[in-house]
Amino acid sequence: MSKITTSDFVKGIFIEFKGEPHQIIEFQHVNPGKGSAFIRTRLKSLKTDRVQEFTYKSGETVDEVPINVREMQYLYKTDEQFFFMDPGSYEQYTLGKDIVGSFQNFIKEGETYQILIHNESAVGMRYPKKVRMQVTEAEEGSKGNTVTGAKKLVTIETGVQIAVPLFIKKGDIIGVDPETGEYLERVSQK
Repeated sequence: MSKITTSDFVKGIFIEFKGEPHQIIEFQHVNPGKGSAFIRTRLKSLKTDRVQEFTYKSGETVDEVPINVREMQYLYKTDEQFFFMDPGSYEQYTLGKDIVGSFQNFIKEGETYQILIHNESAVGMRYPKKVRMQVTEAEEGSKGNTVTGAKKLVTIETGVQIAVPLFIKKGDIIGVDPETGEYLERVSQK
C-alpha cells in the first residue's frame, strides 16, 4: 500500500478506512473562513457496500489500497456464494450474496463481469449501468388500452418480474437498470 494525502483524492480510488478497503464515491474540499481546511468524503465499503461519511483534515495521509479489476466469467451460485472464473488462468473466485446484493436478480451464467481483487481474493464487483435481458413471459397488451405510460409485468430470463410498456412481447430483449430494476428500453424485437 502506498501513502497518499487528501490532495490526491479523486472519485473512485480505494483507501483503507477502519482497517478495510473503501472506495471514495464523493469528496468535497471545504475551506471555512475560520479554522483549517478539511475534506468531507463519502466512502463505500467493498465488503458490506455500506456508505458512510467521514471528514479528513487537509493534508492528512491515508493508505491507498491496490485493487485490481479483472474480467471474469460467472459460473454458478450456491445458497450464499457466487462463483466466477478468470478465463486466462482458470482460477475461481467467490463473492458472497451480501456483496452481489440485488444485482443477483440480473446475473447470467456465462456472462463476463468486472470483479475487484485485493490480496488475491475477490472483494467486490463493478455493476454495469444497464443489462440486457430476454423477456420469457409476457401477456399481450389489451387492445384499446393505450393510456400513456401504461405498464404490464413481464418475466425476464433470470425469473424476475419487471414493469414494462404494453408493447413489449415475449422474446424481446430489453435494457434494465440493475440498480433500480426499472425498464430502460427495448433493445431488439422478436
